[in-house]
Amino acid sequence: MDLISLSRLGDEHLAKAADSPQGRSAHTVVGGRTRTLRHLLLALKAGEELADHEAPGEATLLVLRGRVTLGTGTAEVTLGQLELLEIPDERHHVRALEDSVVVLTVAKSLD
Repeated sequence: MDLISLSRLGDEHLAKAADSPQGRSAHTVVGGRTRTLRHLLLALKAGEELADHEAPGEATLLVLRGRVTLGTGTAEVTLGQLELLEIPDERHHVRALEDSVVVLTVAKSLD
């Protein structure tokens, strides 16, 4: 078993995001594209956004640090530290209102 410090990873990837022209940094914590379950840590500088995209399966967004908004064509929700949201099965975007670290969890369908 490997113990993973999300706090340490968050610090590391916020520093990488600060140095990145895209203003973000990501790290697959558990799983991956070939597995059913995937946890992805994502650090975003304030003001950066993940443009509209589709969810690849059932998904949740957990904010470890900062504040973000998740928006769809019909609604927008602001999440703060330690808040969790089930991502709707529709096109959506994520915007960092301040320097933020989130964990995206995706469970792909087995079909």
